[in-house]
Amino acid sequence: MEVLMIGGRQTSSTGLESAVRDRNLVGLCPSQGKVGSRAIRIGFGGAAPSARRGRNAAIRAVRSVSAAAVEERSGKRGPSAGKSKDHLRLFVGLPLDAVSDGNTVNHTKAIAAGLKALKLLGADGVEFPIWWGVVEKEAMGQYDWSGYVKLAEMVREAGLDLRVSLCFHANGRKPAIQLPQWVSHIGESEPDIYFTDRARKRYKDCLSLAVDDLPVLNGKTPMQVYGEFLQSFKDSFSGFFDSTITDIMVGLGPDGELRYPSTQAKTRRVGVGEFQCYDKHMLEHLKQHAHATGNPMWGLSGPHDVPQYDQGPDANTFFKEVGGSWETPYGNFFLSWYSNQLLSHGDRLLAVAFDVFADSAVNISAKLPLMHSYYKNRSHPSELTAGFHNTVNQDGYDAFAEMFARNSCRMVLPGVNLSDEQNRGLKSSPESLFLQIVEACKKHGVGLIGENSLGGGADQNGFDRIRENLQGLDAIVYQRMGAYFFSPEHWPMFTAFIRSLDRDEERHADDLPSEGAGVITSSAISVGERESKMQVA
Repeated sequence: MEVLMIGGRQTSSTGLESAVRDRNLVGLCPSQGKVGSRAIRIGFGGAAPSARRGRNAAIRAVRSVSAAAVEERSGKRGPSAGKSKDHLRLFVGLPLDAVSDGNTVNHTKAIAAGLKALKLLGADGVEFPIWWGVVEKEAMGQYDWSGYVKLAEMVREAGLDLRVSLCFHANGRKPAIQLPQWVSHIGESEPDIYFTDRARKRYKDCLSLAVDDLPVLNGKTPMQVYGEFLQSFKDSFSGFFDSTITDIMVGLGPDGELRYPSTQAKTRRVGVGEFQCYDKHMLEHLKQHAHATGNPMWGLSGPHDVPQYDQGPDANTFFKEVGGSWETPYGNFFLSWYSNQLLSHGDRLLAVAFDVFADSAVNISAKLPLMHSYYKNRSHPSELTAGFHNTVNQDGYDAFAEMFARNSCRMVLPGVNLSDEQNRGLKSSPESLFLQIVEACKKHGVGLIGENSLGGGADQNGFDRIRENLQGLDAIVYQRMGAYFFSPEHWPMFTAFIRSLDRDEERHADDLPSEGAGVITSSAISVGERESKMQVA
């Protein structure tokens, strides 16, 4: 397995210093002053000066780079240029709000500096989310891709590959990103287009999968609207497919993941979540399924003996370890139906994506969640409420892996940085769940892309865990660029992680960067309080 690294023989010049001296590539906010000849200033948000957080520190552990080697790599673009068959690709996510809801590029100088630094460090590319609510904001069929095109041009100029995440959901956290205005307007009069819990609370960050094939969007079905969005994206970015865009992730649900929005608790307590089957369209599907199976009474509603969002599995009887309703014939009926609805939704949307991009030389992927809380419970309640019928008696991921394979789709799996040691409570086991899904993907020949779960970046234990999970992965998407990413607490760990991935034993020793060479200091990495934590798309 080969991983591209900081290339070139040892020289007296330092590539990253050259990048820093280029004032057009240094991400400074207007109030941050001048850039010294050896200073990196990468500011996201820019409203708060460095004194506010006291984060003026040294960033070290960046080695010297041969300018010739960097220039050579910059000229190799496209999905496979200069890369071996077994190349493990590394992408770094750009900020969620890299493009504002007004379709302008945010943090332009900071992102440009970040792109240059990542290129010199040896990353293959970057990922950025494209939001449905930004592009098709005001009216159905009226697309504005201008901000994202500009961002893609920046990535191309930096000589990096681009992985695009197409997001058909909203982001209810910071930065707040809404669904298209015209969709929200429809939802005001037709609230059953949204997922609904048993208390009739609507989840308005994405559409219910039960309306996939219903003409609820001004006479069109969501699948038609999604397909037209994908086609418009393909047409608008046609000039990037042969040179820059190598991967496209299609969002399938909340936070882009194929799941129900089962975890909505406002408290810090981690509960099992709640089933999301109470919009009128889901209830109609349930009713029809119950009649078809000869149990019409089972189709009147969802389970009545379940905990609330932030409660544990023992708060009611459905998920009890012994004698719980999940093990009864009714429990099997409901859980199988609930999971199959989710599976069918993913199949429908990935089939649409496959049809649109079938003639494009790009990799299509989609994301599954890692619902690892209570994994050691026999019922696996957090997975059940999220839509995966995975219990001590049932493998809930095999069918999903088979569906991904059928649609020639790679699977993005978050939690590559999580360990059981870090998650001792709640009978959690991210390691066991990660391995189970990996094995399902291996069985069906589905390519795997690992992603860290915390948008601010991993700590040292997280990086160690990522290294342990590299076997069998096609790529890593590391989330996410922002203030913390370039901070002295994180950046040295990230650069050390990149260097540790170099496993090409055939490279000549003179081609490797020398230890300790080219130390770069940052006299000011300014971060605002509200920009210090970046969320995951």
